Amino acid sequence: MRTFRHCLLLAALMTGAAASPAAAQSAFPHLRIIAPAAPGGGWDQTARVMQQALQQTGLARTASVENIPGAAGTIGLARFVSAERGNGDTVMASGLIMLGAIVAHRSALTLHDVTPIARLTGEYEIIVVPAASKFRSLDDLLRAFRDNPESVSWGGGSAGGTDQILAGLVADAIGVDPRRVNYIAFSGGGESMSAILGGQVSVGVNGLAEFAPQIQAGAVRVLGISSAERLPGIDAPTLREQGVDVELENWRSVVAPPGIRAADRQRIGSMIRAMAQSPAWREALTRYRWNDRYLDGPEFERFVESEEARVLAIMRKLRTDRSESVTLTSAGPYPLLVLSGLALSAAAAGFSVWRSPRTLSRQPADPRRKAVALIAAGVLLDLLLVERGGFVLASTMLFWFTARAFDARHPVRDAVFALGTSAGAYLLFARVLELPLPAGVLSGWI
Repeated sequence: MRTFRHCLLLAALMTGAAASPAAAQSAFPHLRIIAPAAPGGGWDQTARVMQQALQQTGLARTASVENIPGAAGTIGLARFVSAERGNGDTVMASGLIMLGAIVAHRSALTLHDVTPIARLTGEYEIIVVPAASKFRSLDDLLRAFRDNPESVSWGGGSAGGTDQILAGLVADAIGVDPRRVNYIAFSGGGESMSAILGGQVSVGVNGLAEFAPQIQAGAVRVLGISSAERLPGIDAPTLREQGVDVELENWRSVVAPPGIRAADRQRIGSMIRAMAQSPAWREALTRYRWNDRYLDGPEFERFVESEEARVLAIMRKLRTDRSESVTLTSAGPYPLLVLSGLALSAAAAGFSVWRSPRTLSRQPADPRRKAVALIAAGVLLDLLLVERGGFVLASTMLFWFTARAFDARHPVRDAVFALGTSAGAYLLFARVLELPLPAGVLSGWI
């Protein structure tokens, strides 16, 4: 009898160990998951599903999600690399969208600057319109798009991401210059969904999971899917079925900070592998209609390298690569207008100094000539530095020299003011209005 009880106890222990994926390794006391996007988007969904799966399986006692939106993930990438270096208890969601943004935003940092862990999922893109839209089919939409490309606005995620790539590929496939795509970028899935449902854009592009509730509710109508074959449960044809030879799958991955110990990398890798095999994660794949694309180790690193080359080729084909366009002569009228305005302001200040010498009565003899020389030096440095040094550095020099022309008693205060004004102007134009300005040496940090 005692032997029988011992056998039952041993069987129970073996069953319990097999049921718990965390049994073979110690759980993380707390894991921070960075979602480099606003709440509501694909990266945010991925991070929060990871959070739930890791806690349910016991691989992490607690896990938290932190959102860092902006520039299709490149702002989050920059902060992740600089602030989390060497931290073995932090990971970040990444993927194909970030590769496109790195090219589009001329990011000084790439996925080579982080520690690759694993590819997790794949997801097809869909093109939708509001239920009340005049476009009843993809053919209706493309007919209007061919006739007047600028009249059709495409709403989706951040500039350079998969949504914009799909819109450009569709344009290219039907013979429309991709540069004529009127693409409206939004920083998060919630913002783009509101714009689509509110009729602020003609058509929406995004991942299937992000539109699933609206599709089920009948709020939007699916015009096409970027998969190779029709998907079960989705009553809509593929793009290829409708004569548009385009197939695109967005993939998402997880990475760790640079500079972590080998032991930490192995521990994080084991945790993510166990999570991807857990029932909680498998259930999430089904619920969000994500494709299981798990890949780790050297194979994943080689995959990222091949994807970098593919994305660069696509972005160049679509002519959305800013690495060749953000210059004084080709970035459009806005940088020229900004720099011209700065130069005119400096010239006006110099003229005012020349006409009003009494304002400089506390300065040494012949103050007007010295003041004008300082302003001229600031304008010259601004023009010389703006390409290589970037807008912020060049404008800081202009503002600082101009301030010293009026009052040379507070150089440090003037420098802080000049830097703050220049950085604020850059962020307003480049990040809020999304108008390209040269980032120069600060690329990847602002």
